[in-house]
Amino acid sequence: MLAQPYLNFDGRCQEAIDFYQTTLGAEVTMLMRFKDNPEPPTADCPHDPAAAEKVMHSALRIGETMVMATDGYNKGETKFSGFSLSLTVNSDAEVKRCFDALADGGQVQMPPAKTFFASSFGMVTDRFGVSWMILALPQ
Repeated sequence: MLAQPYLNFDGRCQEAIDFYQTTLGAEVTMLMRFKDNPEPPTADCPHDPAAAEKVMHSALRIGETMVMATDGYNKGETKFSGFSLSLTVNSDAEVKRCFDALADGGQVQMPPAKTFFASSFGMVTDRFGVSWMILALPQ
């Protein structure tokens, strides 16, 4: 069994992909736009010319993890609440680098600091509203 996050960016998916490529070194392993849908239109998935360039499905590799994302069908109601993506990195310096990059245009919840469980741990909500916990384990 495999559980993977699937994020809906409601029209900002390409912007989010570009941001995560720059900030986290995310690798796009799959990207399909609505215009590339091989299936005939349905009520759930109409072929809307205004959405043709929007992301229907994408897969990003961040480190060893696959995160999937879409522009989806939420019609302006995307909310990322009740969860965080946890990013474990190799050093306190990498915590700071990732934290600062994700915090650009976002909101700091807890600046990186030493804790009983990590040599450095911080929490931030990025510019898209996705909550992140970033930590380096004690050596």
